[in-house]
Amino acid sequence: MDKQEIPFLSASQLSQLIASKEISPVEATEAYLDRIDQLDGKLNSYITVTRDQALASAIEAESAIASGGYLGPMHGLPVAIKDQFNTAGILTTGGSQILAENVPDDDATVVANLKKSGAVLLGKLNMSEFAMAEIYDHPFGTPRNPWNLERNPGTSSSGSGAATAAFLCATSLGEDTGGSIRGPANNSGLVGLRPTWGRVSRHGVLGGSWSMDTVGPISRSVEDAAITIQAIAGYDPKDPYTWDVPVPDYSKALDGNISGMKIGVIKEKANSPILDAEVRKAFTTAVDVLGELGAQSQEVSLPLTEQAGFISMVLIFVEWASVHRSTFEPNLQQMDHNNRYRFLTGAVIPGQAYFKAQKLRALLRQQILDALEQVDVLVLPGSHVTARPVESEPGLQSKEQIAAGMAGRISFTGPFNLAGTPALTLPCGFSSDNMPIGLQIVGKPFAEETVLKVAHAYEQNTEWHTKRPPI
Repeated sequence: MDKQEIPFLSASQLSQLIASKEISPVEATEAYLDRIDQLDGKLNSYITVTRDQALASAIEAESAIASGGYLGPMHGLPVAIKDQFNTAGILTTGGSQILAENVPDDDATVVANLKKSGAVLLGKLNMSEFAMAEIYDHPFGTPRNPWNLERNPGTSSSGSGAATAAFLCATSLGEDTGGSIRGPANNSGLVGLRPTWGRVSRHGVLGGSWSMDTVGPISRSVEDAAITIQAIAGYDPKDPYTWDVPVPDYSKALDGNISGMKIGVIKEKANSPILDAEVRKAFTTAVDVLGELGAQSQEVSLPLTEQAGFISMVLIFVEWASVHRSTFEPNLQQMDHNNRYRFLTGAVIPGQAYFKAQKLRALLRQQILDALEQVDVLVLPGSHVTARPVESEPGLQSKEQIAAGMAGRISFTGPFNLAGTPALTLPCGFSSDNMPIGLQIVGKPFAEETVLKVAHAYEQNTEWHTKRPPI
C-alpha cells in the first residue's frame, strides 16, 4: 500500500493490517506524521507533536509484534489525545497560556492504559481553555473544521475532532463534561462516545466538573470507538469515582442485529422549535433506517430535558470555579474573555442555586432512567444545528446571549451528563452546505455495548461515515 493512503484506513482496518504484518507501526506512524506536517498548519489541531517519542514507540511496537508479542487491536496504532490529560515529560497545557510550561511527572491513567495497549502517541491535541466550551482566544491557534475552515470543529475537544476528521490520527481521546466529545463528533462527522460516569478513570485529568467530567473516544467509525474505549475503560484505585464492574468485549456487540430492540424517540428534542429543518429531516430519516433494521420506535417524553442547559451550567460553573480557584484568581488577565466571565459567575452563584440545580438534576436523571426501563436506547439529534462559524469576537456579552446558549446545543447533550448515562453521536447526514449532521444514541448506565450495537447497525447500513472532508 502507498504510505500516503495509510491514514485513510479506519483504525480497525489498520489494526488488522498491523497484526498481519502487512503494514508496520513505523510505516503507519511516519504516514500520520507526514500528514500532520502537510495539513495541521491549516487546522491547528495539535498543540504538541511528539515526533521522536512516537517513532521510538513505533519501533518498539514493531519489534514486539515481530517477535510474537502482539498486545491487541491498539498495538502500533498512532493515536492522539486531548491536551487535558497529563503526560509524563510532555507539555500538558489544558489549552491555556497559564499552563504553557506545565510538564507533568506522571501519566494520567488513560494515557498509561493506552501505553499498556501498545498504542503510539502522536501528540497532544488542541482544546478550549480548561475544557470550557466556546472561547475566543486559543493561545495555541484556533482549531478549524476540516469540512469548512471557517467553522468550529466542536468544543471543547476541538483538536480531537479536527485531527480525527482530517486523518491526522487513527483515533483520539476527548473529554466530555457538557457534550465536549459529542459536540466535535456532531460538528466533524465522527463517532464520539461519552461513557457512563465512572466507567473510565479521570486520574491525571485536568478536571473541571467533578460530578460530570468523563473521558472517551472520538473516532471515525463505531468499531474504532469500540476498540479505543476497550483500551481505557475499567476500575482504577487512583480514581475513587470509578466503578469496580466488569468491562465487556465491546467489539463482540457489533453484530448488526437490532431486530426487536426498542428505540425511544425523545419528543421534546425531535420536535424542538429550535431544530434546524435539515437536521430534523436527517434525524427523522435516521429513525426510519433503524425501523427498517427491525427496531421498534416509540415516542417518549422527558420534559426536564428542556431545562438541562440551565441545570448543567449552574453546576459546571460552580464546580469549575471551585476546582480552579487558586489557579484562576491570580491569572485572570491571562484567561480567555469568555472564561473570565464564567469563572467570576461560578464564584458568586449562591449555594441555594447550586442546591436547586442538584435537586432538578436528580429529577431529570430519574426521568431518563425511567424511560430507559421501557426502551433499550433513547435517540435524539446530536445538536439543533450544524457547526457554527469560528468565534470572530468575544461572546458572553449579555444575559440574553447566555440564555440562548443554554437553550441550544447543551440542552441536547447535557441531559445525559446530568444522568451519568452513556451517550454516542455519529453522522446521519449532511446539510446543503456540506456540513455533518449527528444522531445521538443514549443507553442505560454501563450499557455502552448496547449503544455501540445500535450505532454500528445504523452505520453499516448508511454511507455517511465514508465521506471525506475536502481539506
